Amino acid sequence: MNTSFLTTLRVFVPFAAGYFLSYLYRVVNAVIAPDLVGDLGIGPSALGLLTSTYFISFASSQLPLGVLLDRFGPRRMEAFLLLFAGLGAYLFSRSGTLAGLVVARAFIGFGVSACLMAAFKAYTLWFPREKWPLVNGFQMAAGGLGALAATAPVEAALHVTDWRGVFMVLAVLTLLVAVAVYTVVPEKPSSGAAESLKDQLQGVKTVFTSLEFWRAAPLTTLSQASFLSIQGLWAGPWLKDVAGLERMAVANVLLWVAVAMIGGFILLGSLAGRLSRFGISVLTTSVTGMCLFMGVQLLMMVGSVEWVLPMWLLFGFFGTSGIIAYAALSQRFPVQLSGRVTTAVNLLVFVAAFVGQWAIGAIIGIWPVGADGNYALEGYRTGFAVMVGLQTITLVWFFIASRIIKCRGNG
Repeated sequence: MNTSFLTTLRVFVPFAAGYFLSYLYRVVNAVIAPDLVGDLGIGPSALGLLTSTYFISFASSQLPLGVLLDRFGPRRMEAFLLLFAGLGAYLFSRSGTLAGLVVARAFIGFGVSACLMAAFKAYTLWFPREKWPLVNGFQMAAGGLGALAATAPVEAALHVTDWRGVFMVLAVLTLLVAVAVYTVVPEKPSSGAAESLKDQLQGVKTVFTSLEFWRAAPLTTLSQASFLSIQGLWAGPWLKDVAGLERMAVANVLLWVAVAMIGGFILLGSLAGRLSRFGISVLTTSVTGMCLFMGVQLLMMVGSVEWVLPMWLLFGFFGTSGIIAYAALSQRFPVQLSGRVTTAVNLLVFVAAFVGQWAIGAIIGIWPVGADGNYALEGYRTGFAVMVGLQTITLVWFFIASRIIKCRGNG
């Protein structure tokens, strides 16, 4: 499977641009949260619901998306769905009610739901298996650039326009990327296109009835859900309320978190590929990183606010560990099932992220708002503790399931 440099760029760049926008949409509310709260007069629970609507609409498309990617290919599916994201961004810029913004955010989530999975599917078609962790890491780094763009650059843009103007610009950019994906990316037929619908649905069943899948999926799900829930919304309010930072300082810290995330995607993806050549599985590297990520979250709960930047840099870096498991799981199934494997994981991740982001807000809302308008430290600690506790349970299950698989193999 030799791919020329020009073809590599034609495959990678448009999908990377789509994921750049997807991640920007995902985390931008962490910066504009004060504006949304001020304009709409909402509390932490409603803010969590508004932001997390992206995740549930995203998740709702994942299972049919896996079948459609394997049947019709990633180029057409992503270009089509991005049109909905552009419409959602336009509606978000025009709506004046919470309900209207929730609907618009749902359109955005649905519209960008293929941006990562379509890329992963395309890479399994165009690149050799041993390159998947590395190229997936670069794809995720493009998302990190989107997260970076959603921090200090967005805060700076808010001095020129308001959050509505920002979303109007995003609507135009999204339509341009949709056109680029459709016209620039070359087409390569997938073996899944020859399957009947019955066989494709059987493939979904194969994935969801596999102990190999369920060994790693719960840990990956909770690790990524915690990362997405906090980075996508609650990091910003935490930095303001707990660390006492001003708005521009909050945006700058979030920018460095995004930089650390880019480094994590590239370095950990590259490390996973290198270690696999020495007999250390990609899954082992991913699980080790997710354990370190749990340690960072514990440090954030009990650590001094004087450690703000180092803690959040570690959060951004090791929070990327769970994504390596996508490649690890894909390697354990036939390539024609790759779309269904990754979308199955993504379904679980984004449902959990929806619940987690909303639940953290609901937990924070249990404590009264301070006289200075800040949310209580105890609320953040409790919300974060719940997420760490759930990750711990899934880690224990991972080792139990690994033992079961090993015993079956020996049997």
